[in-house]
Amino acid sequence: MTDTNAATTNTHEAKATFGAGCFWGVEAAYRQIPGVLSTAAGYLGGTMKNPTYYDVCTGRTGHAEVVQVTYDPSRVTYDDLLTVFWENHDPTTLNRQGPDVGTQYRSAIFYHDDAQKAAAESSKEEREKAGRYRRPIVTEITPTTEFYMAEDYHQKYLEKRGLSSCHI
Repeated sequence: MTDTNAATTNTHEAKATFGAGCFWGVEAAYRQIPGVLSTAAGYLGGTMKNPTYYDVCTGRTGHAEVVQVTYDPSRVTYDDLLTVFWENHDPTTLNRQGPDVGTQYRSAIFYHDDAQKAAAESSKEEREKAGRYRRPIVTEITPTTEFYMAEDYHQKYLEKRGLSSCHI
């Protein structure tokens, strides 16, 4: 299943897409934010059409596990969503988050338009200059490509199990 790549679907909705390791915890973090209308776990940034979880886990499709966030920009800003992104993973580990290793777990911001690209680049630069991290930030900032919805059992995975987070 694919989804639109337009950043703004109407005047009260916009999309943002983030890869920050395993999508279960990332999705749970975004679902807590007032103004987030929905989230979807999925795959983005690869070459294979309609990949499955097992395809992506091989590391050969080029996809990242991502969360696509649909939000109301009058209630939550893209900058706010970027803050959640930076605060919920380690952007200095290349192709790894905690015990999860592989390109599918890379730190990535997939922008939907030029405004998101500029905001993401500025946000990354601010964090690099702040010196918060001992290592360089390796987060990629790249245009959104076709989004593929992950299998149903991955959607709201932690919520279905009565959990609110799976932080490292």
